[in-house]
Amino acid sequence: MERVEVQRPALDATRIVTVTDAPLAAGHIRLRIDSFAVTANNITYAVIGDGFGYWSFFPASEGWGVVPMWGHATVIETHHPDIGAGERVYGYLPMATHLDVQPDRVGAGGFSDATPHRQPMAAIYNQYSRLAADPEHDPAREDERMIFGPLFKTGFLIEAFMRRSDWFGAEQAVLTSASSKTAMGLAHCIRTSSPGLAVIGLTSPGNRRFVEASGLYDAVLAYGEEARLPARPSVSVDFAGNATVLRALHEALGERLGYSCLVGVTHVAGRGGTGDPLPGPTPTLFFAPTEAAATVKAMGPAVFAEAVATSWQGFVRQMADVVRVEHHAGLAAAAQAFSETLAGRTDPAQGIIILPGG
Repeated sequence: MERVEVQRPALDATRIVTVTDAPLAAGHIRLRIDSFAVTANNITYAVIGDGFGYWSFFPASEGWGVVPMWGHATVIETHHPDIGAGERVYGYLPMATHLDVQPDRVGAGGFSDATPHRQPMAAIYNQYSRLAADPEHDPAREDERMIFGPLFKTGFLIEAFMRRSDWFGAEQAVLTSASSKTAMGLAHCIRTSSPGLAVIGLTSPGNRRFVEASGLYDAVLAYGEEARLPARPSVSVDFAGNATVLRALHEALGERLGYSCLVGVTHVAGRGGTGDPLPGPTPTLFFAPTEAAATVKAMGPAVFAEAVATSWQGFVRQMADVVRVEHHAGLAAAAQAFSETLAGRTDPAQGIIILPGG
């Protein structure tokens, strides 16, 4: 197998490593990775990988790491009695050509990977869907699921969390990195589930036209225009991870900011800060796996699944005319896409799908 390794902690150096396949262990299956998406979400996994265990899912050489991806794979060898060769799955995969997993709690719709080194991390990342019986699977929408699926669910969970808290008394939600796919998913969920709340996007001047054209925001401002934010009760959701932007937002809203939510890190170069306290509420990190459990408990599994599916279908329809999908073959293309996304050089109107086998 081959895999892309990223140098830690710099992240701006990549290499392709060839690993000799070991004999498949008893009870395991071997997956050939067919496709995965490269998005800003993968950059977040890398940037906060040490703190949240993301580097631990797919071990790499000393001083290097393998970034997790979301994608599709085919079973090419099996030593498990309930899973046959040729079956396709969707889930958490390495930036690589193959992966061995140890299926556990196998059901018609999916299974979990019981590989010991993955057990300390959040269970949601160890779950794989069996596409033949997966209600979320649409053969015509596989690309969209890889590009938007995990990011959209994060947006869905943020909206559900905020709504359970009555939006902390806010009349508007301010989203940084408004061109990011997670922010767009959240904006859609707010418009459909909390329609009385105004949604304001903050973005770079170069992405402003794209964000406005998405139709997801009531108003769009460029970074540096935070002082123009309407002076009314607000919450902020920061996907950028840029200390300067976050400070400007806090200073502009001051005591009118009821809650400051930290989610992603799209502005890697600006994630540091001076350490001085910010005006207003202390920013609080949003961890999707924890909130997923809370939301499922609050809504009930069946209602949650139906709500996600309904909202997702509406979002995908809207994004069909906003984001174009591009396919690239080989792990070299994956490494290049990761590096360009890390550097902020990707077009927000572009969705990148990698076919690692060429």
